[in-house]
Amino acid sequence: MSRQLAEIESEVANYRRSIDELTQALQSVVLGQDAVVAQVVTALVAGGHVLLEGAPGLGKTLLVRTLADALHLQFSRVQFTPDLMPADITGTNIVVEEGGQRAFRFQRGPVFTNILLADEINRATPKTQSALLEAMQEGGVTVAGIRHALPDPFFVLATQNPIEMEGTYPLPEAQLDRFLMKVLVPFPKHADLARVIDLTTGRAAARITPCLDAARLLEMRALAREVIVAPQLRDLTAALVLATHPREAKAPEGVRRFVRYGASPRAGQALVLCAKVIALRAGRGHVDLADLSACAHPTLRHRLILNFEGEAAGITSDQLVDEALKSLGLSPP
Repeated sequence: MSRQLAEIESEVANYRRSIDELTQALQSVVLGQDAVVAQVVTALVAGGHVLLEGAPGLGKTLLVRTLADALHLQFSRVQFTPDLMPADITGTNIVVEEGGQRAFRFQRGPVFTNILLADEINRATPKTQSALLEAMQEGGVTVAGIRHALPDPFFVLATQNPIEMEGTYPLPEAQLDRFLMKVLVPFPKHADLARVIDLTTGRAAARITPCLDAARLLEMRALAREVIVAPQLRDLTAALVLATHPREAKAPEGVRRFVRYGASPRAGQALVLCAKVIALRAGRGHVDLADLSACAHPTLRHRLILNFEGEAAGITSDQLVDEALKSLGLSPP
């Protein structure tokens, strides 16, 4: 194991250089959202999808567009609306005439890309939202019984507005579980807001120079998966996931009282994958307790389903995640 650890750490310098370059490029455009940028980059390297939630005008779409500019990858945007159909995302078979004969040919939809921006995803009907389920989980779509593979890497960033509830459809729990992270986009502070106003009302901003391509990104994902997780931390991750289940004997009081369903096994996978990326960014080839705590909120908050009492009391998932962390002796981030 020590030899493997030494090999991993020998590649950390190049890894950190690439990640820092990408992060700095994003932060130069998306002002005042450093934590959001860091979490999105973590999910990108971990190989998972991200749900961005925040009020209008906070830079969610700008972040995704800037990420696409910073990568040598294909980019597509889909504006989700109530009349959007599944075929508008996945594609459909069309009739073509070749050599005097008619035949069906598959016309690819916007999902066939590397980075897909699903803008205001909660404005589409559940039928259309579910069109992304197979793509997000399996890396392909099935149309008319034929499976079509998506490009690799494939990364979905979906945005939703928590304020406007009229004309929206809550995401099904099964689809929420497919998102590696749910990232909350806060309102900027005074100094950051002043910078945004200053830089966006002057001359046009400089374009971002691409700094990563698909091959390099896949190499970084492979390296992240080789980061070592000690058996004690693996068991602690499993215990943290179980601590979000109200019927578990060791679940904290708040979880037993306010949670209807706890996090799924995918939550444990998300915790470990994100912790591995954070460890590499810190220059280590192994995960420690701080890495797990740092990614607990974005990987667990959307996987906890509150009961009626929890909703009525205004309890947030983050508060319950904090209770679960404390019950295991971990410090909330």
